[in-house]
Amino acid sequence: MSKVTAAITGVQGYLPETILTNHDLAKFVDTSDEWILTRTGISERRIMKDGASSDMAAEAVKGLLAKKGIDPLEIDLVIVATVTPDHPFPSTANIVCDKVGMTNAWGYDLIAACSGFIYALQTGAKFIESGTHKKVLVIGVDKMSSIIDYQDRTTCVIFGDGAGVVLLEPNNENLGVMDAILRSDGSGRKYLIQPAGGSANPATIETVENRDHYVKQEGKTVFKFAVTNMAEVSAEIMEKNNLTSEDVDWLVPHQANLRIIDATAERMGLSKDKVMINIQKYGNTTAGTLPLCLWDWEKQLKKGDNIILSAFGGGFTWGAVYLKWAYNS
Repeated sequence: MSKVTAAITGVQGYLPETILTNHDLAKFVDTSDEWILTRTGISERRIMKDGASSDMAAEAVKGLLAKKGIDPLEIDLVIVATVTPDHPFPSTANIVCDKVGMTNAWGYDLIAACSGFIYALQTGAKFIESGTHKKVLVIGVDKMSSIIDYQDRTTCVIFGDGAGVVLLEPNNENLGVMDAILRSDGSGRKYLIQPAGGSANPATIETVENRDHYVKQEGKTVFKFAVTNMAEVSAEIMEKNNLTSEDVDWLVPHQANLRIIDATAERMGLSKDKVMINIQKYGNTTAGTLPLCLWDWEKQLKKGDNIILSAFGGGFTWGAVYLKWAYNS
């Protein structure tokens, strides 16, 4: 009997309609289109004016279920990777289940910043591999505009809003999630953090006045760690699975910075035509970047394609997942 693997059998994304361009940002913060583009590779990003993370996630899920012809009652489990939950509790996963009518599913949120989707993907895969679950939704969603300080040019130019979801189902053809290497280092927390709002620094008048509920980032340090670790873990998972650059069909890198993406591809020996890049359109949607890439490229993916997903995020968190694509669109 062949080993059961967890295969991605469908993908869908959702993006808000409002577009915030670099030129728009230059009207209220000291920056320019050239400054942002040369340093990040970003031209524009999507912003959700009204609604919450659960609304974006629910729209992505509804689109996926409609595309696949699946009843919401068939879903067993929903894992939501996010750092912008609707509330500290209840979980955004519970709210998404309610909004979509997935009343037979249980779910929870997972926080790993920009690495959230690969953490959640590996977690969801284990529920499939165990034989206890047949249909698992893994969602990456963030409304970063809700925690970004639009007076801080070091962060406001980077982030956008968006959601993506994949469906995991059992596979007996040796397709799906093959391997994962996941890492974390909590000593990096001070370099990329939302300082206030948690139990360590609860909300007060002072935390609000000090703008401590917004993302704070020490850009140079984060960049240095991201370039090194995202590139190294991507090469490591190739070596662990005896993959050469010729064997890898696609790199799906976290869309944080074009220079980090280029460094990762170079370390893996991949040409640019094998790298999914949509940072110029969406910016960094944190947990949403990887599923949004898969959604954008879905029609180009072929059954059996070797794909490496790689990410680095606050915490620090980082890792890579090796999967074999399970279907032709």
